[in-house]
This record gives sequence, C-alpha cells and structure tokens, in this order.
Amino acid sequence: MNFDHFFPVSKKQKVTAGLVGAGQFGASLINQATLMPMLDVPFLCDLNIELAKKAFSDAGVAEEDIFYADNKKAALSAFELGKKVITDDYRLVCELPADIIVEATGQPEAAASIAYLALTSGYHVAMVTKEADSVVGPYLSRIASQNGKFITPVDGDQPSLLIGLMSWAGLLGLDILAAGKSSEYDFIYYPERDIVSWRGHEKHLPDFKDAWAMGDDIQAKLEMRARLLDGFPQRTVPDLCEMGIVCNHTGLLPDVADFHAPHARVGEVADIFSPRSRGGIVASSGRVDVFNCLRRADEQSFAGGVYVVVDCKGEESWKILKEKGIPMHKDGRSALLYNPSHLLGVEAPISLLSTVLLEKPSGAITLEHHVDLHACTTKAWKKGQHLRITDQHHHEVDGLKPLLQAASPARSDKPLPYYMAAGQMLACDVPAGTIITREMITPPAESQLFSLRDAMDAWLYPGT
Repeated sequence: MNFDHFFPVSKKQKVTAGLVGAGQFGASLINQATLMPMLDVPFLCDLNIELAKKAFSDAGVAEEDIFYADNKKAALSAFELGKKVITDDYRLVCELPADIIVEATGQPEAAASIAYLALTSGYHVAMVTKEADSVVGPYLSRIASQNGKFITPVDGDQPSLLIGLMSWAGLLGLDILAAGKSSEYDFIYYPERDIVSWRGHEKHLPDFKDAWAMGDDIQAKLEMRARLLDGFPQRTVPDLCEMGIVCNHTGLLPDVADFHAPHARVGEVADIFSPRSRGGIVASSGRVDVFNCLRRADEQSFAGGVYVVVDCKGEESWKILKEKGIPMHKDGRSALLYNPSHLLGVEAPISLLSTVLLEKPSGAITLEHHVDLHACTTKAWKKGQHLRITDQHHHEVDGLKPLLQAASPARSDKPLPYYMAAGQMLACDVPAGTIITREMITPPAESQLFSLRDAMDAWLYPGT
C-alpha cells in the first residue's frame, strides 16, 4: 500500500495534535512530529513541567521557543508566534486549536477525564492509556459517535497493530485460528553457559537443553519449560489488558481467562496455537493469547510483537511460502504471520492522520463489550488495606492477578475491573483466590472513571 496516495504531502494538509503525557510514548511522538510536514504537536501537558520541557528540548526545540502557559489567552498568543506551549492543566489543552487530543498519561483516572472532556469539547481522541480503555472503552466510543468524532487506538501500541494485522488477513480471506502478541521482553537462552536471561536477570538451568527442542508432545514440553522458568514472570497485566481491548474491537475471545502464555520459539507458534484436535493447546480456533518469546541471543527479537495464525488454504501456494521462510505448522495446514515490533510514538502519527484526515480510526468505529479485565487475589488481604500499584512499569498490584473474563456490569457483587480496583481501599477481608467485586472496595468519593463505567453499565445492562 502506497501511503502517499492517502496522505499526499503536496496538498499541504496538516494535523494539529494536543498531547497529554510526556512519558516515553509522548516524547517519541513529539520527536517524530518534528520530522513530519503533516503533523504538528504544539501543545503538551504534563504535571511535571520540567519533563514536558525536556520532551521538546530533546526533539530539538530551542529553549526560547518553549512557553509555559496557565491560561488560554497566553497559550494562543505563544502559539501564534510559533512557540511550543507546555502546561500542567489538561483542561487548557482541550481549549486550544487542535484536531485531536493524544491521551498518554498512563493513569486510568486521568485518562478517563481527559478523553471525556476532549470528546465533548469537539476533538478526536487518540487513546494510548490502555488501562482506562479496558474499563470504559466502549462507552467512550459511544460518546465520540454522539459528538461526531472518533476515538482511536494508536499504531505503536499492540492493540492497534494487531487489529490492523487481523483486518489485513481478513481482507485477504485468511481464516484466523489465533491472534495475539508476545510478552514485552524475550526469554534468551545461552546454551554455551546453560543460562536463560529475562530483562537482565539470569537463571542457571543445566537441564534447559532438554526443553529447547519442541518434539511431538507440545503440552508436555511447554509444561517443562514453564517449570524450569518458574520464578520469572510469565504473565503480566499489560498483556491481558491490551488483548482485552482487541477482544472488544474484534470479537475474538481468550481460550482461558489467564491465557496459556507458553514459552515458545517463533517457529513453534503455529503448532502451539492450533486447536487441540490438531495437536495444539487451544480448545477451538479464533482465540486470542500471548506467548513468551524464547530465543537465542543471535535470533531476532519478538518482544511485544503481534501475530496471527492463519489457516493455509491453497496447498501449493503455502508450500512456496514455506520455502521462503514463513513459519508453518508441522502439518502444513496453518502458518504464522507477524509484525515483530511496535514503535511507540514513532509510528503513532499514522493513526492520527488517518483519524483526522480520512475519518478512519485505527480500531473499530463501534466497540462491543465482550470482555472485562478482572482482578483475582493471590494472597489474603485485610480490611483497610490499599490495592496499590506496586510495579509502576507494568501498572500491576502485587497480590492481584489479572483475568480476562466475559463482560458484566461492575455493580455490587459483580467483578470489578482491574483498574477500578487498583488504588482503592478494601472494605472487608478478602481471602486468597477471590475475584474482587464492587462491594469489596470503598468507592472513591469522586471518580470520572467510576462515573463513566456506571453510565456505560446503565446503557448496556439496563435494569440489572
């Protein structure tokens, strides 16, 4: 596909974006925008003003061209002079002349407030914060439609990239047997040292050589790998959160609530994510799952990449493709197609341009509510304890494991979405192995996230 046909630079079209959140994603988007004639990001909000200033400085903006504003008049004056405007008030960004607001705070409560204000103020929204999307994504989509705008996931993050890969495969008539992503960090095997490494943490495993080759009994080999690699994280909340968003955009569902999450080499994925009737590990086709990429140091990374396993119809065509290196099931009846990278804000501009100029968001225009990300205790909790985020990188609560389950209203004795539970205080003792429900937490006095979810439940589940 020739992108010049869709976004002809010669027409002098330009999209103006306001950005909220100067973290890794936001900073990489700003840097990329400085290289693009079709995208301008002149407005940036972050509670950390020095971080906001640094994001522009690192992208080559001179210090005298970065202006702090705390009101609309000052911001507009600076914008008209060609300066980059930074602020710590997201409400100000939603008053300035932009086409789309990019929400990239990573904070579900803030994200819900920002997205709601932006949509009701007449902006499109690019939703980077998956934690809020997993709780109220379908309702924000409805609000966008009511206001004649779109809310879109962004290329650079796995949900948008996987939705794109799935839609490409579907357009070609390829039946999808499985879809998903690899975990964010590879498991790297060093056979000469009998070491497996994950994020720099090493484990000496003399017996791992026996687990390296898959063999005929897939389930037994995967169990062996999981046992040997016990102690390393094998499932993370972001993986299930991201795939839950994909479920609501596409209708694919998980095979099991906590995913199989096998340790797999790239060439094994088509075998593993086949139905059990064909020697794989899933009950039926059309499932979403995550795998932990297992590789040697000299093999290409798949960290955070997305994939589809497709049915191979047309035997001769796929024989040729196998010869060209496409990873195939051992029976030749399915194949792995994948995008092994996600480029954060470097490729996010494609989603912004498409949403604003073509009125084509990167995800579904209307989201369904197929699944919720729930929280199950892995230890006993006491009344009055807070379910605090303990891993800021993964936005995880130690003592809660994520489950991707059938959608339900988040009321009273019903399961509470993970990112509604996170940060709240428990109203009662909760034993290990218990799914957190609404009545188990002390609700916050004011919360846009809770309010939007209540409105969503009233819309989708009237009378329940």
